[in-house]
Amino acid sequence: MPTYLPQSPVQFLCLTKKKIHSGVVFFILFTQIQCIPYLFHLGKEQSKIILGREKIESVLESPHLEPKIKEKLKLIQEARKFAISKLSLNEKGGFEYFTMLDRDEIGWNVSASSPLAFESYTWWFPIAGTVPYKGFFDKNYAEELNEELKKEGYDTRVRVIGGYSTLGWFSDPVLSPQLTWKDHRLVGLVFHEMAHATAYLAGDSDLNESYASFVEGKGVEAYYTEKEGKDSSHIKEFFREKNTRASSLKILKNYALKLDSLYKKEIPKEEKLIGKKKIIEEFKMEIVRLKFIPEEKIIEFQKREWNNEDFLGVLRYHSGEDSFEALFEKAKGDFKTFHKLVHELFQLSSEDRKKFLQS
Repeated sequence: MPTYLPQSPVQFLCLTKKKIHSGVVFFILFTQIQCIPYLFHLGKEQSKIILGREKIESVLESPHLEPKIKEKLKLIQEARKFAISKLSLNEKGGFEYFTMLDRDEIGWNVSASSPLAFESYTWWFPIAGTVPYKGFFDKNYAEELNEELKKEGYDTRVRVIGGYSTLGWFSDPVLSPQLTWKDHRLVGLVFHEMAHATAYLAGDSDLNESYASFVEGKGVEAYYTEKEGKDSSHIKEFFREKNTRASSLKILKNYALKLDSLYKKEIPKEEKLIGKKKIIEEFKMEIVRLKFIPEEKIIEFQKREWNNEDFLGVLRYHSGEDSFEALFEKAKGDFKTFHKLVHELFQLSSEDRKKFLQS
């Protein structure tokens, strides 16, 4: 899951902002003291990534480079060129470098929400603004925060980070764990993260992630159509995944509406919790019935305890596709014009941006 990990050179504050307790304010000095361990952790690990990167051109010259890695790095180079020349994405979006990590995952995000409302627990950082997740390069730190939030009564989730962007402040490298991805997903990653460096509104994660996901989808289709034609096996696989995701997303949104309706009822908390459990179980049963889950993973899926954050996490990346499609049509399929129209959305009120994503 692509994310934004705040960088230590600009991260002077580390405020916690709970939407359900939005009046809480921290003194700057107190906040800085509280955040020193987190800042140190991010700064140290980000420094390793930046200092350990190598130009992809240089890596490709190594006679000892594994053929598979060489193939993936060349693909990234091609995708980056396409992103700049055909998708009008910001060339400062990275993917000129490669960094080998000493772990199998890039990092982990912790996110949380109210247990009886679709309201995200959020953090505030300079540049990124308000975000509904906190990123770590060490899983133990993520688990510690996750447990703290659970004890406070929040619905929580720890997720593996698929990619992240510094929004053009650094030339972000491709990281070794990403080279295990399927080709079309790796190409999509390049487009998604470069989109963040092209248009980003601090404090509106839903808009930012949905926009980047839309660019990713359009970009992958355009890339493989040009490279391999409309019968491309990559495009076919991409659309199979997209159609499955769209169908399951429709169901997820339907059950999210049921949950939201329950939460807004004037009934005791205990009744809401019972109703919530029932609705989520019905959702899981329908997902299994419609065979959206591979047979070998059904038991694991049924055992997993879904909560509000699972619904919010999916919707955060896949909202407003019809609205973005209409905007793309208004731009007559021209990506440069499309990005400008997205920038115009930043002038809207928060409420109007939500309406745009929900229409």
